[in-house]
Amino acid sequence: MSYTDLDQKAKTILTENDQGGYTIPTKGLYPYQWNWDSVFVALGFAEFDQDRAWREIEMLFEGQWRDGMVPHILFRKDDPSYFPGPGVWGTDGGPIPSSGHSQPPVAASVILDLVRNDRTGKALERAASLLPGLMAWHRWYLNYRDPKGLGVIAVIHPWESGRDNLPDWDDALRAVEVKDIAPYERKDTSHVDPAMRPHKEDYDRYLSIVAACRKVGWDSAQVAESCPFFVADPGVTFIFLRANRDLLALAERLGKDAEADEIRGWISRMETGAKTLWNEEIRAHVALDERSGKQTDGISSASFLALYAGLADAATLTSLQGHFDRIAAKVRYMMPSYDPDHRCYEPLRYWRGPVWAMINYMIAKGFAEAGDTARADRLRRDTASLIETSGFAEYFSPETGAGAGGGSFSWTAAIWLTWASPSHAQQAA
Repeated sequence: MSYTDLDQKAKTILTENDQGGYTIPTKGLYPYQWNWDSVFVALGFAEFDQDRAWREIEMLFEGQWRDGMVPHILFRKDDPSYFPGPGVWGTDGGPIPSSGHSQPPVAASVILDLVRNDRTGKALERAASLLPGLMAWHRWYLNYRDPKGLGVIAVIHPWESGRDNLPDWDDALRAVEVKDIAPYERKDTSHVDPAMRPHKEDYDRYLSIVAACRKVGWDSAQVAESCPFFVADPGVTFIFLRANRDLLALAERLGKDAEADEIRGWISRMETGAKTLWNEEIRAHVALDERSGKQTDGISSASFLALYAGLADAATLTSLQGHFDRIAAKVRYMMPSYDPDHRCYEPLRYWRGPVWAMINYMIAKGFAEAGDTARADRLRRDTASLIETSGFAEYFSPETGAGAGGGSFSWTAAIWLTWASPSHAQQAA
């Protein structure tokens, strides 16, 4: 297919996955509105329908909980093709049935992008209406995912990280007692090859965490105190730090001085705290199990998001450039979600090795902002080649380029339109 044909195919995927103002990731496998999927999708819609891009984010915030959380899934209908559905979660924190935890908070960053590239003349007005919800969500993260004020953001479930099956969660998951779960039938493995999905023993523990949080009524303070899984994640930490910088820029544009001062305090706290995730032995930021106090020992794609978060000091940049080049010598396509030199690397199993387009987009933005345009362009070219070779898959093998997971995937289409497409790159130049 030509670039023009791929551009049109990407638009078609977004419009066909559109459910009337919100977009599902893909039909069958993910039939609801997912948090960070929706926000990345807005970037794709913005290339041809900016009003629709705003509507995507506005509909996501319709499900915001009373305590400020924006959930990771909004169950706008009960679809029996997906498990676990709303009955398993048992939440009542917001106006729409939802899951009980959040997902990486990319919304402020994408909203700032929509404001900067506005063609409607209404972007600041729409951003202003979303600002109170954004502030409440960010306060929620600081209150309930960093209750000790460490300056790093923990996740209470692998699903909250957005990188569900990452090797970084293995040890902390093994400490979760399997209990309080009813017999269940997974639906994901009927849509996708089980060899690409988490193992049953992982799923048992996923559901045990849900059961533990349901026991305390999904009260955010009690969940933070008692959840058997509480792991500081470099991915969410760095995305949140970047989101705070972008939220500050929004607040300043809108003349919201009190909010801007508050956000500056958040940024200072996070810049200091991020240092606790640095693993001196492997020279990268890694996850930290706050229950056991143990750091993980592997480099994930999230380690490279330090630059996206603005942590581009010479030591961090030089180390990440070295890791980038070492990994690039091992695989054909960048960036694998886990280090191919690590014992837990699997090139086609969910988050244990595959390449994800939206992660490449964020890593590339960080390298470009740090002045390393060569590595940023390598990531864009690899992402484009993967999509040209294997279509708009959920994720891709870093070794062969084969597409895997769900097909006709919304955020892959969106990233093509907003960044990876050579036709978009030519327009940007």
